[in-house]
Amino acid sequence: MNDLRNNTQKRERFKRLAVYRTNEVLKRLKVLGNCANRSVYDYNEEDINKIFSEIEHRVKIIKAQFHFRKHKEFKL
Repeated sequence: MNDLRNNTQKRERFKRLAVYRTNEVLKRLKVLGNCANRSVYDYNEEDINKIFSEIEHRVKIIKAQFHFRKHKEFKL
């Protein structure tokens, strides 16, 4: 019974934090999108590629954390 309750609490905590944190990331991406205004900012294709290459790289790393177990410390 405690395991079920504990799992339910973990699930609810995950949902609450995941929704909040995802929305925060989406807000920040929207703010980044404001930099696309060429009347205010000067940028080139290389700048754009660097920005989105880094974002995509970080997303892949974080996504992998959800799919693969973290490396455990070596023990004999």
